[in-house]
Amino acid sequence: MAVRASDVSRMPGRRTEPAPQPRTPPGKPMVSWFDPAVLAKSGVKALLSGTFGRQADRRLLDAVSQPQPLCFDYSETNTEHPRDELWLDYVSDLGDGWDSTYAVASTVMAPKLELTDACGKTHSTEGGDVLVFGGDEVYPTASVEEYQARTVVPYEAALNRRRPRPHLFAVPGNHDWYDGLVSFTRLFCQGRHSKGWHTRQRRSYFALKLPHGWWLLGTDMQLQSDLDLPQVRFFQKVARKKMAPTDRIILCNAEPAWIKQQVTPHAGRGFLDNNIDFLERRVLGKSVSVFLAGDLHHYRRHQDAAGRQKIVAGGGGAFLHPTHLPKKDQSPGGFELKECFPPKRTSRRMTWRNLLFPVLNPWFGAFMGVVYTLLGWGIAANLNEGAMGAPSFQ
Repeated sequence: MAVRASDVSRMPGRRTEPAPQPRTPPGKPMVSWFDPAVLAKSGVKALLSGTFGRQADRRLLDAVSQPQPLCFDYSETNTEHPRDELWLDYVSDLGDGWDSTYAVASTVMAPKLELTDACGKTHSTEGGDVLVFGGDEVYPTASVEEYQARTVVPYEAALNRRRPRPHLFAVPGNHDWYDGLVSFTRLFCQGRHSKGWHTRQRRSYFALKLPHGWWLLGTDMQLQSDLDLPQVRFFQKVARKKMAPTDRIILCNAEPAWIKQQVTPHAGRGFLDNNIDFLERRVLGKSVSVFLAGDLHHYRRHQDAAGRQKIVAGGGGAFLHPTHLPKKDQSPGGFELKECFPPKRTSRRMTWRNLLFPVLNPWFGAFMGVVYTLLGWGIAANLNEGAMGAPSFQ
């Protein structure tokens, strides 16, 4: 089995496919996150999804209405012979601006790539039979129109019949949940095909059987960071009925809990804050060999003494997060930082661009100027009123 991550597009090397295809006219620009209108819209969507999601969990409805097989088997060929290898592409945090999304999609959809590592060794890769979206498939908020413009069209243009369409499986992130998972379900969980991929999953979580005793499990922990009961039962059945004792697991989550735990205090809900431990010990009954997540828009890999991996690969085309923070390079359980992109020195240097914030986000500066002006007027009015009503002594 071979796994090809989205971040290979940033490695030095050359592409071996024919001359680049004619490019589709540019689509939507990058999301301007500090535009007051975008902030207001995203805030309202987040509030509504959290409020209504607690009352009507979409995952519970899908578990009843959308039957799904315990696993999708990619361990054998069409002639029922074991596969020797399977090429799989993983992309997370995509569907932002056209340029960045299309650039990553062009690499992912390439029939072949030749990459040169830091030691000068060349590695040949092939386009994946399976494509996994690891979370946040669209920005800023989920809707049918945004998915179509920011995700579907760039990947269709990038594939452009250069190779067979891959089978797509998607893990929902918080931005996919902003409309209650309605658009995500329509696009990825109803068997719909596009010019860029085939979809097979029927729920927001899934299990893929890979060659050589490997499994890839995609979870949905976004709503209140919770594993709902149908999801727990689903993975329990997979582990009990399909997995062998020696099988190994790649676990795909939308967020890297092993990093966020270092900077975010627990919410005081032990039964929810330890979802990964619960999934390993009580649901799967075995340790996970590889953790794979997005949400942080960079590449970072941690490894323990036993060779287990915790990988953040959020380089699907969204804005870049720093890699020099948090400063702790060792996560709980003895996992130590082995590699990151961009390198920490480059990450620190790039943060100096934050000094250009007022130039890059003029509308946010103007908006905050108006807010502070109104606050100043209000304070001044209160002070004047207090001064006029004060008693005078002669």
